[in-house]
Amino acid sequence: MPAPGPEMNRYGGNTSCVELELSDGSMLIIDAGTGIRGLGVGLARKVPKINILLTHLHLDHIQGLMFFAPCFNSDTTITIWGPSSPEASLEERIARYISAPLSPVEVRELPCEVSFVDTPATEWEIGPAKIRAEAVTHRGPTLGYRITDTGTSEGPTTLAYISDHEPGLGAPLEKLEPEWISGYDLACKADLLIHDCQYTDEEYPNHVGWGHSPVNDALTFARRVEAKRLLLFHHDPLHADAFLDDMYGAAVERWIDLGGDPGTIDMAAEGQELVITPTDDAAPKAAPARAAPQG
Repeated sequence: MPAPGPEMNRYGGNTSCVELELSDGSMLIIDAGTGIRGLGVGLARKVPKINILLTHLHLDHIQGLMFFAPCFNSDTTITIWGPSSPEASLEERIARYISAPLSPVEVRELPCEVSFVDTPATEWEIGPAKIRAEAVTHRGPTLGYRITDTGTSEGPTTLAYISDHEPGLGAPLEKLEPEWISGYDLACKADLLIHDCQYTDEEYPNHVGWGHSPVNDALTFARRVEAKRLLLFHHDPLHADAFLDDMYGAAVERWIDLGGDPGTIDMAAEGQELVITPTDDAAPKAAPARAAPQG
């Protein structure tokens, strides 16, 4: 749930939403939590075509849709991608939220042109981005995304986004074979990995099976997949700025113990902007993509 307030000023209290600017200047939005409201204010008249990638349909990842200004612009075309389910179509499941009694309007009444698409089983392209979605361990149908920007001759950059994830389900990740680690292929050698880090290691034993990661699992997962940079994401709404400062400090110490460079780990903050480039000196250099968490 969103948890704004003075004690959350630095890291932010909105729920999950990330804006990804590609090398050709186009944009992808990942998840539609309450952070999408502020993002949408500046986009309403500027971007005629918008693609939104949803990881799953828990409320904290879709509740900003009804407050996303481009939805109410008749000149805007929006495509919403998300996980399939045998229970109902993506549109039908989202319409349960965008309908009475939770909403004053329904999906069919939105002025924009909106379509709902199950993510393909194979890689697909949007502009210069090659996108792959795979199921990851969380409660209910949930996806992680691997997005590779191939838009320049200099070479690709890759973002892995796995916002809600419990890769080990209580098992020691350092001892598991890669094929037994949820999300391994999605995140392998990504230039930037945005990953769930909701709990401290002390909190986690009371939340095993809830679908989220403790600090040690988030760090171990990142080291196992050889991610070049790590952004710790999906903060618990009970964790205020001071708590997250301490959590981040402990994470950096543990990251160093695992052999990581302290300059390659960060704690996500609302409005933060990161430039994604290949960090392997042997790799071809790519035009930067930008990721900006909005919640």
